[in-house]
Amino acid sequence: MKTVIKLEKVSFSYGGPMVLRDIDLEVKEGEFLGLVGPNAGGKSTLLKIILGLLRPTSGHVTLFGKPPRTGRVKVGYCPQYTQFSRNYPITVEEVVLLGRLGRTRILGGYTRHDHEVAHLSMESTEVLSIKRENISDLSGGQLQRVLIARALACEPEVLILDEPTANIDQRVEVDIFELLKKFNQRMTIIVVSHDIGFISEYVTRVACLNRTLVCHETSELTGDSIEKLYGAHVSMIEHTH
Repeated sequence: MKTVIKLEKVSFSYGGPMVLRDIDLEVKEGEFLGLVGPNAGGKSTLLKIILGLLRPTSGHVTLFGKPPRTGRVKVGYCPQYTQFSRNYPITVEEVVLLGRLGRTRILGGYTRHDHEVAHLSMESTEVLSIKRENISDLSGGQLQRVLIARALACEPEVLILDEPTANIDQRVEVDIFELLKKFNQRMTIIVVSHDIGFISEYVTRVACLNRTLVCHETSELTGDSIEKLYGAHVSMIEHTH
C-alpha cells in the first residue's frame, strides 16, 4: 500500500512549550486510523499541520508526496460540529455544496456536476430527504451527517474527522461509524475520538497522542498503554442492560 500521509520528526510550538514533539507517522492508502489522546494533547494541532493550516516548527509533512497546501485538494475535512454556527439561514443542500469550493469554477455558480456530486454525497450519508431543511432545524446526528456529506463533496481520497460523534448519543455514534466503515472501502479515514474502547471496533490502527505519538494495532491496546497516554489510572467498567 502506498503512503498517503507522512510526517517525519514533526515538532510544533505556539511560541511557548512544545505542543508536539518529534512526531513520526505514516498513513497508508485504505487505512482507518483512530487518533486518541487527552485534551490539550495536540490532536487538533496535528490535524491542522496535516492540512497545511499550520507550519511545523521543525520536521517535514507530505500529502500524496506533495506539500500539504498542494496535496490537501484530495482531503475531505469534517470539523467538530460544536464549533459550527447553526444560526445562519442555510439549507442542508447549500452546506453540502460548499464542499465543492476549490474543486469547481470560481465564477458562474455551481455546475451540473457539482449538484450531481452533492446529490450523491447526501444520498450516501442518508440526508437527501432533508436537503431543503435549514440546518438550525436538524438534530445533532443529522447535522453530523450533513458535515460528513460536505466533506465527501470534494471527492476526497482521504477523509479526516475531528470528534465526529461528540455530544451525540451512543445509538447515533454507532450509525456514524457504520457509515464510515462503508466509506473506508474506497478511501482512507482518520478519525479523532476520546472513546478508545468504542473506536477499536472499527479502526485498523490507533495513534496515541500526548505531545509525542505512539501507534498500536488495535489488538495491542492494553490498560498500561492507556494509562501511559492519559497519565492516570484506568478501570474497566462492565455495562449490562
